[in-house]
Amino acid sequence: MKSAATKAATTKSATTQSATTKSAKPKSAKPKSARPNSAGMNPAERLYKVLIAPVVSEKTTMIADKHNQVAFKVVQDATRQEVKAAVELLFKVQVEKVQVLNRRGKAKKFGRTPGRRNHLRKAYVCLKPGQEINFAEEVK
Repeated sequence: MKSAATKAATTKSATTQSATTKSAKPKSAKPKSARPNSAGMNPAERLYKVLIAPVVSEKTTMIADKHNQVAFKVVQDATRQEVKAAVELLFKVQVEKVQVLNRRGKAKKFGRTPGRRNHLRKAYVCLKPGQEINFAEEVK
């Protein structure tokens, strides 16, 4: 026969276990901007890491002249708002709009073993009229 103290302890532990399983809420779908980033850095530090490199090619030179746009390689989880804020912060220009695209990496063979090149995310940044980014200058 169980004593009253052990009986109370077992029922208390059973109720706390059921209470913890019931109180576990399902994960809600938060927008990307509301989620904390994986590195745990503040938003200002994040903006310095969003842009990886400018894309310089014949096509990007043509769109720069014709449409006043600049192309950048960006991190995979970058949003349009982050790209816009990063370009405005780093280059001191005004951005009109941002278009983002994902290019899948090519499937290639490395010797005998099949592999895949890295995926790439690019952002085409349309600048407001009169604004210009010159990559030949030093960024201050």
